[in-house]
Amino acid sequence: MTDEELIRSALNGGDASFAELVQRHKGKIFGMAARFVSDAHQLDDIAQEIFIRAWRNLAKFRADAPFEHWLSRIATRACYDFLRGKQRRGNLVPLDDQRDSEIPAEADSSSAADAREILVHAMQKLSPEERLVITLTELEEKSVREVAALTGWSESNVKVRAFRARQTLKKILEPTYER
Repeated sequence: MTDEELIRSALNGGDASFAELVQRHKGKIFGMAARFVSDAHQLDDIAQEIFIRAWRNLAKFRADAPFEHWLSRIATRACYDFLRGKQRRGNLVPLDDQRDSEIPAEADSSSAADAREILVHAMQKLSPEERLVITLTELEEKSVREVAALTGWSESNVKVRAFRARQTLKKILEPTYER
């Protein structure tokens, strides 16, 4: 069955049809959400939230684009909401916190694992909007048009946010390269 047929079946009470949609798309959703969370429990929570939102809004799916695109937009917004909520709870380190702003000393080597650790550490210092736009444009290599469609921002707004986020990330990473 196609995604659209499964959606029609799910809307008519076929819970197994929605379960099949989840099964088909969970890999992409988990992969997308993994860029925004720091542990497996958070990943499970955010993925569950994404599929709950999809279930609640399934009747709003218009089929003018593939279901996967619609689901990706829900996932992007859920991840963004997660980052904003995390910031409200105070789990993000402020950019001006000198005590925690240094990159871990063990990250001096040039291995890929150390580079990833440096990037993860730096990304945690970005605001939710900055982290979202960097993740979508740089890590997921989405176009400005795709990011605008996923976030609801204008294309020019995406460009400005991406530029500013890159500048902020550069300032965070500069002390690492000056060693």
